[in-house]
Amino acid sequence: MTEWDIKKLRILRVLSERGTVTATADALLMTPSAVSQQLSNLGRQLGVPLLEAQGRRVRLTDAAHLVLRHAEAVFAQLERAEAELAGYLRGEAGEVRVGAFSTAVPALVVPAVQLLRADGRPGPDVRVREAEAAEAYELLSGGDVDLALSLAAHAPTARDTRFALLPLLADPLDVALPVGHRLADAPGLRLADLAAEPWIFGGSGPWSEITTAACEAAGFVPEQAHSASGWTAILAMVEAGMGVALIPRMASAERRKGVALRVLGADLPRRHVVAAVRRGAEAGPAVARVLAALKEVVAAREASFS
Repeated sequence: MTEWDIKKLRILRVLSERGTVTATADALLMTPSAVSQQLSNLGRQLGVPLLEAQGRRVRLTDAAHLVLRHAEAVFAQLERAEAELAGYLRGEAGEVRVGAFSTAVPALVVPAVQLLRADGRPGPDVRVREAEAAEAYELLSGGDVDLALSLAAHAPTARDTRFALLPLLADPLDVALPVGHRLADAPGLRLADLAAEPWIFGGSGPWSEITTAACEAAGFVPEQAHSASGWTAILAMVEAGMGVALIPRMASAERRKGVALRVLGADLPRRHVVAAVRRGAEAGPAVARVLAALKEVVAAREASFS
C-alpha cells in the first residue's frame, strides 16, 4: 500500500498556498532545501512527480493537485478527530456504561443523565444497564460496564485492588404500615415497637440482610411472613394488611395510597450506596463527569432528607 506521510502532505499544502519553496520554508520555519527534500521524498513514496521546474521556480504537477484533493479530506478528518479528542479530554465525549440496581436507576442515574443534558455543553453518552449488586461487579470486572452502583453491604473489600469504591449516599429506611394499622400514627415510632409484627422482605440477597440487620440492631429478629424482592409487590402486601416492611427512601416513588410511610428518626436505619469503577478509571474525564453529576443528585437528595 502507498505510504501517505501527513507531515509531508502538510508541506505540500503550504507550498500550494504560498506559491514558492522559500515562502513555504519561512511559514514552516524550515530551510528551502529541507522543504525540497521532504517533497522529493513524498513523491518517491507515492510514486508520482509532485513538482516540476517553471523557470527559476517550481509548480505543482497535476498528480500533486490530485494528491492534495484527497489530502484535504484527510486533514478535515484529522481536525474533526482533534476536536472530538479535545471534547473527550473535557469529559464532553465518549461512552460511559452504568450498571445500577433497580431503585438507583430512577432515583440517581436518570436525574444524573438529565443534569448532564441540561448543563448547556456536550456530555458523554451514558448507557444504563440494570443489574443486581453482585452482578454489577462481575460486569465491571469483565469490562461490560464502566461504572457500577451497588450497596456497600455487597461491595468488594478494600483489599480488592481491581476496583475503586466511592461512597455516594446513606439512604434512610422508612417503615411501611397499612394506613389503618394501630401504630400508623403513633408518635416517636421505633423499630422495636414492630417486633411482634409479620414482616415482608426478600428471601435472600442484600435486602433480606439489610432488613434483618436493622431489626437485630433494634433488639429483635423479624418474623418473615412473606417474601418478595420488588417494591410494587411488597407495598401491595403492606396495603392489604399482610405485614410491615422497611422501604428505602429512594423507593418512595412507589408508595401507595393505602400505605403509611413512617420515618424512624430515633433508630436511623440506613443502607449505604457506593459507586465503583475499575481502579484508575475514576480519573477518566467522561467517567468523572458522570460521577460529578451523580454526586450533585445525591447532594440534592440528602438536602431533602434534612
